[in-house]
Amino acid sequence: MTNQGLLRTGIIGTVIAAICCFTPVLVILLGAVGLSAMLGWLDYVLFPALALFIGITIYALVRRSRAPQTEKAN
Repeated sequence: MTNQGLLRTGIIGTVIAAICCFTPVLVILLGAVGLSAMLGWLDYVLFPALALFIGITIYALVRRSRAPQTEKAN
């Protein structure tokens, strides 16, 4: 995967996981479709996903900063 694609994946995943962690988006959606029993398990999935996507973003930024100048232009 290219540096740009890796960075884009990390940022988009981080934003989506953060929105789901810190706002009641999933609470409202799961309650509306009748799956509110799953709300107790959201933290076990969302916080590791948030950490994973933050890690991907940091990895992409480090990889991008160490890349030769010719790759940075792309």
